[in-house]
Amino acid sequence: MQKFSGLALLKRALGGHQGWQPQWRSPEPKAAYDVVIIGAGGHGLATAYYLATVHGITNVAVLEKGWLGGGNTGRNTTIVRSNYLFDESAGLYDHAVKLWEGLSQELNYNVMFSQRGVLMLAHNIHDVQSFKRHVHANRLNGVDNEWLTAEECKDFCPPLNIDAATMRYPVLGGALQRRGGTARHDAVAWGYARGADARGVDIIQNCAVTGIRRGPDGAVTGVETTKGFIGAKKIGVVAAGNTSVVMQMAGLRMPLESYPLQALVSEPIKPIFPCVVMSNTIHAYISQSDKGELVIGAGTDAYTSYSQRGGLHITTHTLDAICELFPMFRRMRMLRNWGGIVDVTPDRSPIIAKTAAPGLYVNCGWGTGGFKATPGSGHVFAHTIATDAPHPINAPFTIERFRDGFLIDEAAAAAVAH
Repeated sequence: MQKFSGLALLKRALGGHQGWQPQWRSPEPKAAYDVVIIGAGGHGLATAYYLATVHGITNVAVLEKGWLGGGNTGRNTTIVRSNYLFDESAGLYDHAVKLWEGLSQELNYNVMFSQRGVLMLAHNIHDVQSFKRHVHANRLNGVDNEWLTAEECKDFCPPLNIDAATMRYPVLGGALQRRGGTARHDAVAWGYARGADARGVDIIQNCAVTGIRRGPDGAVTGVETTKGFIGAKKIGVVAAGNTSVVMQMAGLRMPLESYPLQALVSEPIKPIFPCVVMSNTIHAYISQSDKGELVIGAGTDAYTSYSQRGGLHITTHTLDAICELFPMFRRMRMLRNWGGIVDVTPDRSPIIAKTAAPGLYVNCGWGTGGFKATPGSGHVFAHTIATDAPHPINAPFTIERFRDGFLIDEAAAAAVAH
């Protein structure tokens, strides 16, 4: 695997940038693998990377129906945080943040992780009580979070409007996680793909899975694809909004609903926005990209759908909220908008678990919070596949919790209307 460094960049620049190697191979599928991962998004690629680096399992294929990182990994608003309420969620998401903090060095690839802080605004008494509860719960779990007054919120994020006379929902304060921030979504996928490929993992693009074969004993034996049958001892499904469709191929129903989730960006401007700001009450969240665009996220659409467009009224409502919170942005033009398909569980927490079919594992149900968990999700899912047993961190995130009543109800902590 070629190493990236300042010296390597200078050497290539002096040579007309000749000699750079492809980031990963484009192999044809082999007849069979020890493990097949369905879905080459961030979570799937991270799973393959940790299977190879942590567990020594390199006879792995990652199958992607489109192009690498072309699903939700390339369609999100890149926010990273771990200020979730319940112990199980805090453990999972903070495990991810800790991996984020060293990920560029681990992968020798700049994922542009910026711990600029995530500020969650409170607009009413209920918000204040809820966020203070989060602050105390987070501290008990060793997760950084602190309460700020409205004036302290303004000091931390100068563009924020805290003039109660001009707002329907005045800012009463906010909860700040300073270790939170953003990362570059494409770079995360590319870095994991590059690292997995260098260790022998086959990443096969434009290879849609059309069926999952099971033997007489119910165990999986492989997958039918548009490039033919591929045998597999184990199969990990990491297909985000299409998880229900893929799992149905194995005869399994999942407690999931898929919704469009929209985002948009403004025309680029000079650096003005120093952090990430989220507001659930009037619903919007915003940060500024390294290219200068304001990255704005909306809530999920009201109706289940596999469309990647979503309703125009959702983005209009979101922009109304942004203009109220940040009046200086009212004259800015929006550059483009897009949508992704998120898979949502009844308790708004993910499923990372074995299934009733031997050899079949699933990682799904991340709703609007999947990107932030990418390293942690891949790490514990690789452990689950490799050992056929959950990692202690993902042990609570079973399918059976919906049957047994051990829910992890993080709807409020998601900070997104869904």
